[in-house]
Amino acid sequence: MNKHNMPLINKNMRKQLKSFIFLMGIVALMTSFQSCNNQKKGNSNPNSRQITVEEIIQSSQYSYLKVKEDEKDFWIAISRREVEKGGTYYIGAGLEMQKFTSKELKRTFDVIFFVQDFSDQPIPDLKAMALAKMSGKKAAEKKEGINVKPATGGITIADLFSKKDSYSGKMVKISGEVVKFNSGIMNKNWVHIQDGTEAAGSFDLTITTNDAVNVGDIVTFEGTISLNKDFGAGYTYDVIMEDAKMQTKL
Repeated sequence: MNKHNMPLINKNMRKQLKSFIFLMGIVALMTSFQSCNNQKKGNSNPNSRQITVEEIIQSSQYSYLKVKEDEKDFWIAISRREVEKGGTYYIGAGLEMQKFTSKELKRTFDVIFFVQDFSDQPIPDLKAMALAKMSGKKAAEKKEGINVKPATGGITIADLFSKKDSYSGKMVKISGEVVKFNSGIMNKNWVHIQDGTEAAGSFDLTITTNDAVNVGDIVTFEGTISLNKDFGAGYTYDVIMEDAKMQTKL
């Protein structure tokens, strides 16, 4: 390369870098503005969309509404209810139907969305609420007096946490006492067990399963170990056993 071209290349690179930084600044400002706008609307759920009702057609089972979101008009259908024309409402996700014909109305809609969540208030983020219910970030409390021996071919919680990298992605078997149980969250049951052992302050293992247990049960689960699992809303697990199956319960 000709050394006389070096200053030109460096100058172009600096120019591109400045342009990139400038564009990133604009993106950050736009993101901040959108976040503030949602907060002003009281709409913290990104899946809760604010609409204005422009036209109402009532049938025996459904309310057909022509609505506006920002500058876009479209039709939605909800279970029949009283709706105010010109009113502001919030909707969740909808099922898109093309060329849908209402026999009762004798009308065909080119595109219509059948919406289940419809409210005059911002729709709460149920996933975030479910995750909050799991208390994934809440510090676990160590229960005294637990002393559960590992099952044949199994390991202890201390073994798992002290050698977690070696168990990542592998099937393991762990026994313990159920200290917490939440059912039906994100189509799974969530179990916390302790066996009386610990490593570097970690003594509580979270397990996802389809099996049901009760607090106080002595159980043995076998499942796959995942590391640094992030379920969103700030709920992460350094170590978690997923899709586990209960081997025994006492």
